Amino acid sequence: MQKVTWGVLSTAKIGWEKAIPAMQKSQHCEVRAIASRDAAKARTLADRLSIVQSYGSYEELLADPAIEAIYNPLPNDAHIALTLAAARAGKHVLCEKPIALSANEAMQLREVADKVHIMEGFMVRFHPQWLRVRERVRAGDLGELNSIQAFFSYFNRDQNNIRNRAELGGGALYDIGCYPIVIGRFIFECEPLRAIALIDRDTQTGCDRTATAILDFGQGRRLDFTVSTQTASYQRVQLCGSRQRIEVQIPFNAPLGGSTQLLIDNAQALDGSKIVTETIPPCDMYTLQFDAFSQAVRGQLPLPYDAEDAIANMRAIDALFTSEHTKAWVDV
Repeated sequence: MQKVTWGVLSTAKIGWEKAIPAMQKSQHCEVRAIASRDAAKARTLADRLSIVQSYGSYEELLADPAIEAIYNPLPNDAHIALTLAAARAGKHVLCEKPIALSANEAMQLREVADKVHIMEGFMVRFHPQWLRVRERVRAGDLGELNSIQAFFSYFNRDQNNIRNRAELGGGALYDIGCYPIVIGRFIFECEPLRAIALIDRDTQTGCDRTATAILDFGQGRRLDFTVSTQTASYQRVQLCGSRQRIEVQIPFNAPLGGSTQLLIDNAQALDGSKIVTETIPPCDMYTLQFDAFSQAVRGQLPLPYDAEDAIANMRAIDALFTSEHTKAWVDV
């Protein structure tokens, strides 16, 4: 198919480190332009990454008639405004997570969702390891799946880092708590009914630095997770069914271009001696995500996840923040 021409909003690290190289490896994407509020910075990065056009403002990029799709990796507080601006300019948008700071903010996307494609950037949903896990769950390999447990952490106390700036949408739930939530929805293939959270905040930044949550998906199914921005780096997901357990070793930051492993435990030995390892071949999950979105732009595939999906994930996050204050279960 004809490649989709992309423009990138900002010179954010995730863009030049992961997203842009992934697009440049894709058969379906052409990264044509990048914009920054600092024109020199945009030009320097464009030269470094062999991008033809650079702009010193976001508005110039959105006005470029050659650009069909926008990748938005701006700080969290700017996601909704620039996604709406791009959509109103007729551009399709793949926006980094979280797509907004609340479900009410995300609902503004309904204004433009029937005019262009809008998708929240959860690349994990395109990784073959998660597609394989869901395949096993659907096939009944685990028996009755009733519990998903996740832990995701890193250590960052830099008060100038956007992840630690409350006014920019920093904090553990927005940054990494959204991942276990989306995986729970992806695997259970339904929405949570209610949620409860225990949240600890940094006294200097005001950001949630550690959050533990339970999401009730009904019929005895639950997701429980802990995320932290001030704990030693670690991540793992356990899916525990009546017959088997699956452990996903690197569930969220799977190595780009590297293989991953699923540990399949038939529950016959507590020491792990019966665990079977399934190796998932190398891939770049960002490339797979941009492939799928670009093919949707061309009408070759349906849009995998839409604005309503993004709104649903924000509802769960909203419920957890509400629970922090009510100290009780909150309907999602």
